[in-house]
Amino acid sequence: MSYTAEEGTSQKRDLPLRDLDRIILADCVSITSPALAEALRRAIPVSMIDGQGRFLGAFQPATPDHGAARLRHYQRTLEPDFVQAIAGKIITAKIYNQRRLVQRVAANRKAEDKPVPSAVAIALDVLGRTMARAGKADNLDSLRGHEGLAAARYFAAWASLLPENFPFERRSTRPPLNPVNAVLSFTSTLIYHEMHSYIHSHGLDPALGLLHTTENGRWSLALDLMEPFRPVLGEALTLDLFSHKMLNESHFEPHEGGIYLNKTGRAKLILQYEKRMERQFMSEGAGHRTTLRQQLENQAILLKSALDDPAKFEPFLMN
Repeated sequence: MSYTAEEGTSQKRDLPLRDLDRIILADCVSITSPALAEALRRAIPVSMIDGQGRFLGAFQPATPDHGAARLRHYQRTLEPDFVQAIAGKIITAKIYNQRRLVQRVAANRKAEDKPVPSAVAIALDVLGRTMARAGKADNLDSLRGHEGLAAARYFAAWASLLPENFPFERRSTRPPLNPVNAVLSFTSTLIYHEMHSYIHSHGLDPALGLLHTTENGRWSLALDLMEPFRPVLGEALTLDLFSHKMLNESHFEPHEGGIYLNKTGRAKLILQYEKRMERQFMSEGAGHRTTLRQQLENQAILLKSALDDPAKFEPFLMN
């Protein structure tokens, strides 16, 4: 787990290595070689990010015993039927989770006697129909078209649920142009590199994409497998942080033409991210108590099983 001290405090705390499953360091933090070596010895990945949340690199534990799995992974990635089957499940699950998030937030607003924006009803209708069509798509171009239509309606509804003083018109990433985009980008970075570590630890190649084409400069499979978690983690957390006033204007700063979380804002976001990742819940899909972090890792495990039988891959669905 991660430990974050509150801004303006100095705290020293011993964390047993047996309780850690990953370490994320800001670029202003030092780690000794013996500590780094022991983390790797215990299969704990160590990642480093800069002040804007950009990933700088990682130390990954060695995985020498997965050669056959990687060879099978390379072969399967070149099979159009396999790629379509897995990509279709991923996008269908993503749209389902988008719809569930909008439904749940709208239901909470009704329970609190707050108005529900008209964009919500429109989005629920479009998302329901688009999800059904995505499940029947027979090529990646068609699938991406359904994903794009769903995203347009979903973000229109999602944006209408944010506080008025934090508007969101469109997604902007490099750089993020407002506080909402800054939070979405930072949270996506955390999910992305956590997923990368799980793919690596289970012997697959995180660069081999299915929905996202394989190309230099990115971990395409990590982008694939995190798609259903964007609504559940990134967008749900962003709504909570702004709606419950855990973040405000003082937690952001301009930098190189964009708007980014400052040190205090990053600390608050990471703390809430960790709480959400480690909170146990009863999963209707899994049939047992679990956490979002366990389900994130489970996606890599299921994809590895699906190399022999695609039916074994089931993306995470929001209750």
